[in-house]
Parts: sequence; structure tokens; C-alpha cells
Amino acid sequence: MKKRIFAVCAVFVLLAGIGAAVNAESLLDYFRKGKQDQEVTISREEYERLQRWAKLEEVYEYIDQYYYKEPDEELMREYAIRGMLASLDDPYTFYYNEAEWSDMWADDEGEYGGIGIQLLGNYEDNTVFITRVFKDTPAEHAGLRKGDQLVRVEDIEVDASTMQYAVSVMRGETDEEVEIEVIRGGENIVFRIGRAVIHINRIDSMMLENNVGYIVLYEFAGDCAEKLEEALKELEKEGAQALILDVRDNGGGWVDDAVSIADLFLDRQLFFYEADRYGAQKKHWTSKGKTDIPLVILVNENSASSSEILSGGLQEAGRAKLVGVQTYGKGIMQWVPSLGDGEDGFQFTYAQYFFPSGREVHGIGITPDIEAAYPEELGTYLELGDMTDPQLKTAWEEAVKMINR
Repeated sequence: MKKRIFAVCAVFVLLAGIGAAVNAESLLDYFRKGKQDQEVTISREEYERLQRWAKLEEVYEYIDQYYYKEPDEELMREYAIRGMLASLDDPYTFYYNEAEWSDMWADDEGEYGGIGIQLLGNYEDNTVFITRVFKDTPAEHAGLRKGDQLVRVEDIEVDASTMQYAVSVMRGETDEEVEIEVIRGGENIVFRIGRAVIHINRIDSMMLENNVGYIVLYEFAGDCAEKLEEALKELEKEGAQALILDVRDNGGGWVDDAVSIADLFLDRQLFFYEADRYGAQKKHWTSKGKTDIPLVILVNENSASSSEILSGGLQEAGRAKLVGVQTYGKGIMQWVPSLGDGEDGFQFTYAQYFFPSGREVHGIGITPDIEAAYPEELGTYLELGDMTDPQLKTAWEEAVKMINR
């Protein structure tokens, strides 16, 4: 399946870049003759594929020859790709141009030029909220808070569909300013914030009372699995007899990281499987080497994707108790291939995932074992380990019970 999708995209880009033909027949002549009059043979399948895309080339020829201004051919190709992906009507399928592709990998590496916030787009109501403000960053110094709704970046009206573009504008040269607007408590607030080099910490950890360790996992990216394992070992050295893993507001990331973290808590067994539109399945297994520390996982309505794979898989295996509220319900997976010379790329949804019992997540979410709501009036800007957080307190109480059993 993956190879088939990639092949269509490759032909699409190729057709958009050839300026010698206006229909399928002349395109075939171009391929057959070549620049050195070399004979090229193509299959019937390739011939029919060229015919399907010939209309796109015809439009390109008209614009190239008769548009009243010189067109930007590279930009035309980019928007042609964006348009094709947008036609799928899938918010998780989109194109990365060269700058966006670079930014995406810089984010994964944990260092970039920006203001220091993490966002989560809600594709149901199209809103975008700040889910994390990184420590000692321009965003923190300016007064941005977790829970602020981002509505504008420079001249971009921000919603879930434009979030990726807004992120690329907030990234860039350090010591330059970017203007953003948020809604907080019904009030619109405008900030001008200078960019700086941002260093991302994937996790935070600490010991709570009664020998309960606490780890917050912010995203599944970079070295998060290694850092979480290091934090767990350190907490166990400090005497932790139970662990709370907090994936609230964690919108997900790389699936392999979810499996690597699950490896810490499960021996070899089927963790989950994915299924594509043809019914083909790929099974994901954990490996031996688990720790037996009692585990509670904190989830909320913004725990999505890899967060749901990890928490739901450990719940189904009977390895963890989930505390919080129903999770987001993103039960589909994306493939992120590079294109051409590897300087740009795109992502698209290629499969849905299920737990070993056949339980699905997409559009449903995961129901926690213990319901614990977070009152809106409490606000969202609490210090790490603050026990006025009712969800954390409930998780801690369950962890203490596990220790005393």
C-alpha cells in the first residue's frame, strides 16, 4: 500500500514539472524519445496513469504560456500537492515544504529557534490551545500560559487547519519578534515575543509522598523513551514503590516511542495491531525485560494518538490503571515519507490501530478505570506535583493503594 501511494505522488510531481507536452500522447512521446532520442517503453498501467493526470499538465501549460505574469513554477507544484492532499479531507494529512520539513525534524531533535510553546489542535471544533509553555523561554517570560487559545500569529488566523503554518511562522531567526494573539478568560490579549533558541525537555519527574514516583511525558519524540527510562530508574533508586505516568495534554508523536516505553512495563506480547484499507495487518509486539512497579496513568480529553496507544495497551494488558477522563479518540496512524531529494515531505493517514481484543479507539477514545474530572475554575497553570490538582491526587491515592495491597 505504501509503495502504491508513493508511486502516484511521484508521477504527479513529475507531470507538474514537464513543460514539453499538453496531453497524454505527447507526454508518452516525450518519455519514449527522451532528450537523446532514446527509446523508452512503458507499461499499459503507466500509460493509463499518465492519461489520468494529463489534464493537470494541460492546465499547467496554459498558465505557463498565457498567464499575464510570470508564474512561480515551484510554488505551483507545492500548491498542487497541497490541494491533492486537502481533497482527502483529513486533518492529519498534509504537505511539508522545505522550511516546514526542516522545522519538523528540528523539533524532533529538541532544539529550534522559536518562542517556546506546545500546541494542540482540536479538529472537532477547529480550536488551537497552548498545552505547554517551556521553562525559561520567551513565551514564559512574556506571560503566555497553558490553556490560552491561540487565535492569531502575525496575519494568520489560527485554527486547526492553519496551525502547522502558524508554527512555521513562529519559528525562525532568533532575536526577531513575532506577534501572537490569544484568548484568555474571554479576553483577547496580544503579545510581541522575541524568538530564542528553545531546548525541549520531553519529560519532568519528581518523588511524591508515600514513595510514589511521578513522571510527566509531554510528547512522543526525540529521546523521550530513553529519558523516561532514566527517570524511572532514578525514582526507583530513590525508593519509588509505585509510579504515576502523566500523559494529559500529550497529543502523541512517534508510535515506536510508545512501543519502547511499553517495553519497560510488559514482557513479550502483542501490544496492538494496525490494519490498512486492504485488510492487511501489522502487529506490534513488546519485548522482554519489564519492571513490576505498580503503574497508574493519568489521561484527559487531550491525550491522543501515541498517548492512547500506550495507555490503552497497558490498560488492556492489565498492567496499568487509568485515571482521568475519556481520551481524545485518535485511532489512526500516519506515514511521513520524504519526497524527491529528501528536502521536503508529507504525511498521510494509512491505517487504523486496534488493541489485541479488537477494541478500536478512533472517534471513541479510551475510558479510564477511575473517572476524575478537572474543574475548569481551577485553571491550568499548576506547578509540577501540585496536589490541588484533583486528577493527580486521585492517581496518587490509587498508587498508594497499590503499594499497600
